[in-house]
Amino acid sequence: MNLLTIVAVASGGAIGATLRMLISTGINKHYEHVIPFGTLVVNLIGSLIMGMLVAYFYLHTSLSPTLKTFLITGILGALTTYSTFAMESFTLLHTQQYVHAFTNMALNLFGTIFFAGIGYLIIMKTTH
Repeated sequence: MNLLTIVAVASGGAIGATLRMLISTGINKHYEHVIPFGTLVVNLIGSLIMGMLVAYFYLHTSLSPTLKTFLITGILGALTTYSTFAMESFTLLHTQQYVHAFTNMALNLFGTIFFAGIGYLIIMKTTH
């Protein structure tokens, strides 16, 4: 690992974390919720973009590995919030809000996988 890779992850992470805070806070502030929709939205968006980027980089192998690291590990790694999702789900379980907890877990788990697949297919279908 070289210094450029570390800088790519760190700078991408700063961007992704800032985006996560702005998106999640903005959504949670404007929509009353029983599950944390801000976290769900950043996980869905991040998964969609992740699927698109993985497909794009698969088709364009000559692109810089540093760019891939900046976008995927840096920005998207900080944007998607599975650790936050885990804590929020635990809190819902701990406070015996079982329906909300399992709804939150199902939407995040299956929604992000679905959106990652959609993102991947969008790029694969539009380039062939």
